[in-house]
Amino acid sequence: MAVTQEQIEERLADVEPDVEVLLLEPANASTMRLVIDRPGGVDLALCERVTLHLRDLLLETGLEVSSPGPERPLTKPDHFRRFIGRRARVRTRDEHGGRKTFTGELVGASDDEVTVAADTGVVSIPYNDINRSNLLEG
Repeated sequence: MAVTQEQIEERLADVEPDVEVLLLEPANASTMRLVIDRPGGVDLALCERVTLHLRDLLLETGLEVSSPGPERPLTKPDHFRRFIGRRARVRTRDEHGGRKTFTGELVGASDDEVTVAADTGVVSIPYNDINRSNLLEG
């Protein structure tokens, strides 16, 4: 059975309540990548503790736990709201005006969509159409 991000969030809420799960994705055929953050940052000791907390959930899958780095993934409405005013790249599943990638300043984030002032103009993208999104340095 595949482990979901929600299951990991529930497990960590009890044992590491200050840890925020940003992204769970396949790293390769046998390993999942878990990107986490917390106030004050992520260190190796935290990555090791998180791995131990999740060991029984991931019996058949390898786990790679890492910090978000400067190009932090944005996966939830709260993430987008927290970084209004910052530059981001948003990649969509479907085309919007002939494009699937938008780079620009985050200017709005409702419960349903994010608004980006991209190089081609302001575009609002529903969260359910976002394939991947992350902050950009600078």
